[in-house]
Amino acid sequence: MELIVEGRGFFVGKHQGRLRVTHEHKTVTEVPLIHLDQVIVIDSGVSIPSDVVRTCVEEGIPIHFISQSGRAIAGLYSAGLTGTVLTRRAQLMAYEDARGVALARSFITGKLENQANLLRYMAKYRKETDQALYKEMMLVAIEMRDHLYELEQLTGEKIEAIRERLLSVEGRAAQRYWNTIARIIPAELEWPGRETRGAIDRFNSALNYGYGILYCQVERALTLAGLDSYGGFLHADRPGKPSLVLDLIEEFRQAVVDRTIIGLVNKHFAIEQDEDHRLTEATRKKLAEKVLERLESSELYEKKRQALRFILQSQARHLALFVRGERERYEPFVAGW
Repeated sequence: MELIVEGRGFFVGKHQGRLRVTHEHKTVTEVPLIHLDQVIVIDSGVSIPSDVVRTCVEEGIPIHFISQSGRAIAGLYSAGLTGTVLTRRAQLMAYEDARGVALARSFITGKLENQANLLRYMAKYRKETDQALYKEMMLVAIEMRDHLYELEQLTGEKIEAIRERLLSVEGRAAQRYWNTIARIIPAELEWPGRETRGAIDRFNSALNYGYGILYCQVERALTLAGLDSYGGFLHADRPGKPSLVLDLIEEFRQAVVDRTIIGLVNKHFAIEQDEDHRLTEATRKKLAEKVLERLESSELYEKKRQALRFILQSQARHLALFVRGERERYEPFVAGW
């Protein structure tokens, strides 16, 4: 269970083994600590006293702070979770050898496979109603194999030597994917194409917010696995840039966020914005609930069906095992269709 709190004047307190959210001295909701996985605080104006922070830390409940656009601001965890020095040393050393190349290639492979499978998933529901679109979507999914083959041919001893070429493959595949997605979302969204930072249209804003919610889950999984969220491979180092979060999230964007939000808009969910083109509070709450709900749904993983949240944590652990030399290969997660 997640506790999502948003709104100026809201107060998060502790009462008899529960977290209680109040506004103007009236109780809004209560959640038992024993059932709580995380707290997500959206934007500013929410008050959380130090005893609540300490209780959450002691109970292993992270507190995430994100902006109204979905940008991660901070995450509070127990200090003990960052004490896994052997894993972190191995992670940093992997950047300088073939392990870094293998990981970067795997992250992109997972992304491309999942883009292709999501197109197949969306296409099968159009087979009877729009044969031309069905065939086009299936063709694009098949054409992803060309990009995967190109990816396999790229070699290098260190990630810095081939990063730009890897990103070139990823970028061209993404363009084909999003051009196809444009065919299956409602025309009234007037979608200008995929935009990340600074997007003001409804669909991109919803996607970016959904990715922000997913970002918190990926950061948590990496932290619990003993990894450094800022020591990535595919995404280049930059102060304040959580490169490894941005690496691992690539495997899960399509199955968790894209599928959820495309499904919502095709079921006529209204993405509402205010006069400044920001998502309304009601829209943000609905998107967060649906993305987190999707994480509880299951996919086939290691020969049995597992919740996506469990799969995400397992992938982070596999990543840690690989950099420590305790796992021969790192295989990306690929969702079914």
